[in-house]
Amino acid sequence: MTPGARVATAIEILDDMAEGLAAEQALTRWARRSRFAGSKDRAAIRDHVFDVLRCRHTVTHFGQGHTGRAMMIGLCHVQGIDPATLFTGEGHAPAPLNDDETATPDAATDQHVLWNLPAWLVAPFQQALGPNAAQTARALQARAPICLRVNLAKATVAEAANLLASEGVATQPNPLAEAALTVTDGMRKVINSNTFQDGLVELQDAASQAVVAALPTGGKVLDYCAGGGGKALGLAMDTGRSVYAHDIDPARMRDLPVRAARADARIVTLATAELATSAPYDTVLCDAPCSGSGAWRRAAEGKWTLTPARLTQLSALQDNILDQAAQLVRKGGVLAYATCSVLQAENEDRVAAFLARTPGWHQSFVKRFDVDKHGDGFFTAHLTHE
Repeated sequence: MTPGARVATAIEILDDMAEGLAAEQALTRWARRSRFAGSKDRAAIRDHVFDVLRCRHTVTHFGQGHTGRAMMIGLCHVQGIDPATLFTGEGHAPAPLNDDETATPDAATDQHVLWNLPAWLVAPFQQALGPNAAQTARALQARAPICLRVNLAKATVAEAANLLASEGVATQPNPLAEAALTVTDGMRKVINSNTFQDGLVELQDAASQAVVAALPTGGKVLDYCAGGGGKALGLAMDTGRSVYAHDIDPARMRDLPVRAARADARIVTLATAELATSAPYDTVLCDAPCSGSGAWRRAAEGKWTLTPARLTQLSALQDNILDQAAQLVRKGGVLAYATCSVLQAENEDRVAAFLARTPGWHQSFVKRFDVDKHGDGFFTAHLTHE
């Protein structure tokens, strides 16, 4: 496909999304009816769609509209590309620009447009991040780094990096965690590499790795909101730990046994009814469901679908998770709370509320991770059972 044809396809997908389809659904539907498209075409089109989602306010400002065509014109302006070079009408490229479309609007001045946030989120960003609010909002408009976690139970970081390099995947050490590598080239080769297939590396954000690395070593550990099990696998690198994984929806853990076998890791999955009989635990990690605001580079739709009402619902869910998980921690043990959110309402406020209503606990550790070139935005706090 030509660059213009890729833009035309992105327009089609964005218009499908305007009819109510989620980005992944729209991309999948297009892919199924477009078997002719190669992997590079699919990747480029996907990048167009998510670049628009990350910067929706500015692309609609510069494109002067909310249609797929207008947003792709706006994206060209944002990325410093003359849209006339892609909107040629030749082959499968979009039709040439009309007179109105050739005009370039003045630069945006509204803060929520510059930050590419719903207007109501500007104040919570400022409250939570202070002088870092603008920097964080801008960082969320860029593509996220691709990070790997080296399985230190099977290889050193240097060994894994060398093996990846031999398979065309270039990496560099990531400062956020000992086992973290950032992929700098060959990103699309990772999954099919022998290094990945043999369980020497896993895809995992570096800040997420750092949350696990900050936990106490050894002991009996429960990943209470395990999801796909990335943090449980990271926990299992410490062979002195007994690792358990649970999720309220067991289907989310369906791939964990295969991933654990690949990593030579022993992880016991537990149904909700089995938690109490297996307790107590030395450490319980609650990577709670949240807005995902620290990871909106990867899942940009969440930025535009989050509402004040949904944030309130999430806060109540987070409170409930902390209350339930606290009952599983032994005396002297640690309840570790984590989110991939940058919002105070989901982080410091939830910890403060827990401590206020739950005597016999104190905060023994707290850390925020910025949204930057190394990793996503994360928050974690350790609550110790006195």
